[in-house]
Amino acid sequence: MYRKSFNIPALGSILLAVIFLASCDQEIKNQSTAPPEISVVEVIQKDVPIYDYFVGQIYGQEDVSINARVEGYLTGIYFREGARVNKGDLLYTIDPEPFIAAVASEKSKVAEAQTRLLNAENEYARYQPLAEIDAVSQSDLDFAKANRDASAAALEATKASLRMAQINLGYTRIKSPITGFIGKTHARIGEFVGRNPNPVILNTVSKVDSVRVQFFLTETKYLILAKEFAANKKTKEEIRAETEIEISLILSDGSTHPYKGKIDFINREVDAETGAILVQASFPNPDLILKPGQFARVKIMMYEEKGAILVPQRCVSELQGRYSVFVVNDEGKIESKQLTIGQKLGDLYLVTEGLQAKDKVVLEGLQKVGSGMVVTPKVVAFTRKSQPQ
Repeated sequence: MYRKSFNIPALGSILLAVIFLASCDQEIKNQSTAPPEISVVEVIQKDVPIYDYFVGQIYGQEDVSINARVEGYLTGIYFREGARVNKGDLLYTIDPEPFIAAVASEKSKVAEAQTRLLNAENEYARYQPLAEIDAVSQSDLDFAKANRDASAAALEATKASLRMAQINLGYTRIKSPITGFIGKTHARIGEFVGRNPNPVILNTVSKVDSVRVQFFLTETKYLILAKEFAANKKTKEEIRAETEIEISLILSDGSTHPYKGKIDFINREVDAETGAILVQASFPNPDLILKPGQFARVKIMMYEEKGAILVPQRCVSELQGRYSVFVVNDEGKIESKQLTIGQKLGDLYLVTEGLQAKDKVVLEGLQKVGSGMVVTPKVVAFTRKSQPQ
């Protein structure tokens, strides 16, 4: 009987290969079932200042209109538009000839009134001794006295008219009332000015070493601040100090004005039509960057949120106005939480409801996770890329 022989060394090699392949397969299965590693960040909790923003318009510290106070033809312009002018500099001249003639006419009237007064005084002086000896009646003396007094009053009236004519003549030379920058002229040489529809306001001179910014505080914001003051039982002195807080100005290009401002005043009443109250602040402007007429955003710290909960915006999903995040619980499972979002602070959201301190929020791979999924959280530090303006 024939018996088949086996190669013992070859059989051992095959068994070892089978065992190795089985172990590798098991390791692959274990790796495939291991919870994936997910980057998470811990919710930030800290005190943060809450700012509000208001659209404001810029005005010069002084904006003085240059008016034609008398009528006439413009005969001269003595400045360069947009240039700096000093107080007392000659800006415009109006044809003075009609006003010179008016002054001459009033001078002649003054001379006539002086002559009439002199005659009336002489007549009264003659009547006085005659009345003492009854050479003239008392009524004649009274008439002479009344004539003298009337002539004196007429002289004062003509002198006043002369003074007014001289003043009007002076108005034909228009000078700058302040030191500042002058704008574009609204009239040219040869135009008739001083009577509508002709130009009456010829120009404006603005002092802009510092500027005024006017903006409106809504009635709602005002009530929030008023209630905040009442809740903290602040004194009048403390409230006055609050109005002296420094504020920032954000320009139209997104840059921040390098100098802080202070609130000058808050209007006494709320506008019934707009439901807003006027506020004015002053800002230094030594570099003359700010110009009257510009618009800018005024940034004011309204209050400080104690223990605020903050979460990176990239962690938050938004769908039809509803906000949510994925949170890894203590068991390593993913949970979806609905949030109530407050203000946007740079690249962070202030969360008013939905999260607590130390919650671990999924930072990356939001599309790869879902509720109930088991993961291995890897806590990473979140680096802010932008600060709130």
